[in-house]
Amino acid sequence: MSDDRTPVVFIHGLWLHASSWRPWEELFTAHGYRTLAPGWPGEPDTVEEAREHPEAVADRGIDDVTRHFAEIVSSLDQPPVLIGHSFGGLIVQKLLGQGIGQAAVAIDPAQIKGVKPLPFAQLRSAFPVLDNPANKHRAVSLSRAQFRYGFGNALAAEESDALYDRYTIPSPGRPLFEAAFANFSRHSAAHIDTANNDRGPLLLVSGQEDHTVPDVVTRAAYKLYGDSTAVTDLKQFADRGHSLTVDAGWPTIAEFVLGWLASQNICPSTTATLA
Repeated sequence: MSDDRTPVVFIHGLWLHASSWRPWEELFTAHGYRTLAPGWPGEPDTVEEAREHPEAVADRGIDDVTRHFAEIVSSLDQPPVLIGHSFGGLIVQKLLGQGIGQAAVAIDPAQIKGVKPLPFAQLRSAFPVLDNPANKHRAVSLSRAQFRYGFGNALAAEESDALYDRYTIPSPGRPLFEAAFANFSRHSAAHIDTANNDRGPLLLVSGQEDHTVPDVVTRAAYKLYGDSTAVTDLKQFADRGHSLTVDAGWPTIAEFVLGWLASQNICPSTTATLA
């Protein structure tokens, strides 16, 4: 029997394992969606394995990751909703701009080509990778202190450390270099087709206390979609940092996303009818 539930594909960003989406998968499944949260290309199945084998994901760039998820999406029997966080948010925008997926939600999305603001907090968050050009070809880990600044700055130290222990993994440095120098590259991998009028609806979500992707960066990305007639919405959450998809307040973000999907007449089942 075919599964008529609308698929949702969750895509994580740097330094978090795919298992960080598990609570979201459970919630969306309970609401009638079919969910999957694949890892990045080469990513081991568990946090422990990923920490033991950083070389498995080293030197993977934005285009490599985009192709990886495009292949996963093409294997599905219907176009999915794409939900991404951080660099996952950049990837879902790139896929949607290519006409892949029926809608996308980009949560604290990494900087795309054309975004000009470069706040100090963002530079400091990226420094563990960008300070050494050799990191472009390596997988890099964050320390607890670096994670606290980049992800958990809006949390108590205890919660930030617990999230670090539970979900963090080494991640490839290449995507960060590609995004950081996107505006200086004619054919940047961080380019998004923001003028596409035929794509599905897009929601950009910003945590206004985010250090890794400051609110001004997400707002600048939102403005780049001004020439498109396709639906593009922006939602800002005050007092939320880059950890907003995994910390104790994640249900607030997830429930908003569910409500937004309903507002776009995207149903959990292809046979369902919204009231």
